[in-house]
Amino acid sequence: MTNEAAIMMEYNLNEVWNERDPGVRLKAIEKIYSTEANLYHVGDQVTGLDAINNSVTGTLKQLPPDFVFTKLKPVIINNSIGRLIWGAGPKGQQPVATGMDIAHFENGKIKSLYVFLD
Repeated sequence: MTNEAAIMMEYNLNEVWNERDPGVRLKAIEKIYSTEANLYHVGDQVTGLDAINNSVTGTLKQLPPDFVFTKLKPVIINNSIGRLIWGAGPKGQQPVATGMDIAHFENGKIKSLYVFLD
């Protein structure tokens, strides 16, 4: 599961958090999150695929349209927990913000995602 979990975390960063179209994003969420998954990030805690999609939409609306999330270090997996360190900023430029995602995996999907902003 280690390699699959790492791939899932990168997919989450690229296909969920970097996707501005909610319909396209929801399909990505359905692929990698369990149906009763939880998302915890600054000022928000939600459960379920639609709620996760809406929460990501709300976050992305607060960012400039040219902002993207990029992986800054290799993903680390420890049993059923994964860590991905990311940066956010204008595409092709140095990040203006950094943080990390901590994911808990259960039955081959993300059960909980904790988003930390540095």
